[in-house]
Amino acid sequence: MRAHAHILPRREAISSRRHKLAGQAGFTLVELLVVLVILVLLASLVAPRVIGYLGSSRTKAAKVQIQSLTTALELYKVDIGRYPTTSEGLKALVEAPPGTTSWAGPYLTKKDVPNDPWGRPYAYRSPGEHGAFDISSLGADDQPGGTGENEDINSW
Repeated sequence: MRAHAHILPRREAISSRRHKLAGQAGFTLVELLVVLVILVLLASLVAPRVIGYLGSSRTKAAKVQIQSLTTALELYKVDIGRYPTTSEGLKALVEAPPGTTSWAGPYLTKKDVPNDPWGRPYAYRSPGEHGAFDISSLGADDQPGGTGENEDINSW
C-alpha cells in the first residue's frame, strides 16, 4: 500500500489537469476581435476588385456574343443573299423566316438567340445606321451612353 500512497485519488488528478489546461485552452475575446477586424479589412480591400472584374467580364462577354452574332449573320447572308430585316430580327438565325427557300440554318449553336449578359435581348437593325446591320446592347444600366459596365456595346 505504501507504493501507491503518493498517487492522488482519481478525482483530484482530473481536477488538477483541468486546472492546468484552463488557462491554455481557447482564445480570448480580444484575440477573436483582432482576427475579425483583420478579416473585415481584407474583405473591404478584395471585394471591390472582384466586383470590378465581374463587371468588365460581362462587357467582354457581350462583345464576344456580338462578334458571334455577326459571324452568324454573315453565314446567313451567304445562304439567303441578304441580312435578316429588322422585323425578322436575330430570330432568323435560329428559325427560317417565312418565304426563304435557301435557309440552311440554324446559324447559332443554341436553339434560342442569346440575351446580353444583363438578360436583355440585343437590339438589331438592318439596314443599320452604321453599316449593313447594327447589333447593340445598352450595358448594365439599360440607358444610352455610359462608362464601365454601363457602356454601350455595339457591332460597329
